[in-house]
Amino acid sequence: MSRRLVYVMGPSGVGKDSVLDWLKAHAPARPVVHFARRTVTRPVNAGGEDHEALCTDAFEQQTQADAFALHWQANGLRYGVRHGQLAPLRQGRCVLVNGSRGHLRQALEAYPDMTVVHITARPETVRHRLLGRGRETADEVEARLQRAQAFVAPPGAHRIENDGALQDAGLALWRIVGRLDASAGA
Repeated sequence: MSRRLVYVMGPSGVGKDSVLDWLKAHAPARPVVHFARRTVTRPVNAGGEDHEALCTDAFEQQTQADAFALHWQANGLRYGVRHGQLAPLRQGRCVLVNGSRGHLRQALEAYPDMTVVHITARPETVRHRLLGRGRETADEVEARLQRAQAFVAPPGAHRIENDGALQDAGLALWRIVGRLDASAGA
């Protein structure tokens, strides 16, 4: 069952959110895929993904109450995926989680058969995207690039390159999900 849990990860600047958004907009209408909504210690009006916003204290209380199937900290924020967001797995659906490379080990311990997808892009592509955002200094961007290049995805992880057309990366993710859906009927 946890093989149908699709853990999508990638460093900042590779376009992971864009690939997930493309798939949300273009996936077939039948409800094969559930996109897990995250809980984040970021205001709802901060832009980006549709998420449940919690302050840090409330997030910690929820963590202590075992409200999250998965939770981690990255880039100064706390992220969680509530147990209910994984419930569609019991109905045979695929669940896509927007995950973290830094939390991958813990996620694999909890769901050893989950499907891991690592979205990447060439360093020059990521550098251009991150500098274009204007949120970080050039030195901070270079540090991010070095961390990204040092990361080694686990054996069996699917790799999607997102240097070209967004549609190409979105379709690559859909093919992975489609194979999982097809294997459910086998």
